[in-house]
Amino acid sequence: MTRKTNRKDRRDGYLVKEHDPMHMMMPYIMGGRADNEAVLCDVFDMTNIVKYMKEKNETAQYKYTYFHVILAALAKTVYLRPLMNRYTIGHRFYDRKDISFSFTAKNKFADDAAESLVIIKADDNDESIAEQIHNKICAEVYKIKTEEIQDDTTNVMAFLTKIPRPLLKIVTKLLFTLDYYDKLPKVILDVDPYRTTAFVSNLGSINMDAEYHHLINWSTSSVFVLINKVKKMPFFNDDGTYEMKDAVKISFTIDERIADGFYFMKSLTVFKHLLENPELLDAPISTPIDL
Repeated sequence: MTRKTNRKDRRDGYLVKEHDPMHMMMPYIMGGRADNEAVLCDVFDMTNIVKYMKEKNETAQYKYTYFHVILAALAKTVYLRPLMNRYTIGHRFYDRKDISFSFTAKNKFADDAAESLVIIKADDNDESIAEQIHNKICAEVYKIKTEEIQDDTTNVMAFLTKIPRPLLKIVTKLLFTLDYYDKLPKVILDVDPYRTTAFVSNLGSINMDAEYHHLINWSTSSVFVLINKVKKMPFFNDDGTYEMKDAVKISFTIDERIADGFYFMKSLTVFKHLLENPELLDAPISTPIDL
């Protein structure tokens, strides 16, 4: 996913030099990221994923979950639909240099359990994207649940919150300004969970459903994904009959400035195709698919 560099590139993104005039004006006239949210919701048939996971878990050392497979499908979708990895900051558009996801993980299911922020990247290599995502998530979650240490993101935030409130307001404004010009310290860049392709919330892991989560104006994430719990849902046929299938509702909150509605619709079609044909995730992320 590398390409020729430009002196106006950011450390995590390539400058978009060619764009239509309407999109180029959007960062100037349409406010921040949270003012430009488009929300896409759909219900996805998980029947084939249930079978796929059953086969995988017959030999896997660590269990495959819905979250692993959905995140692998999301990573491949972004690779095949690169505008989904675009962001705007400093009144310019950039294409992110890597595909990355952030999410929270508890070290145990309890109200007082510590939460850790996890950031993983999808590498463009010869490894199966399903196996790659599964292994990376399992390694991070295992570390959280066994070592019980705070993640680097929490450590940085803990340090900042020790600053007196009036001064912290000034520091926060300074950080926004530094980010505008891509001058943030690397220690913040490396641990910022909102500097990823998407922040993903796996609500199904806590047996919960939700329709929507807002974006935030800090940093560069253009997409927030809500994965609800998998449950039986009706799928209707043309004659009015229906079948009950394992299914999940997934909600995408997207900065509408990064692409148009047709592009989002086509991207959702690719994502749905991958969930319905999970064996495609056994290939490397760069392997093309036929629709």
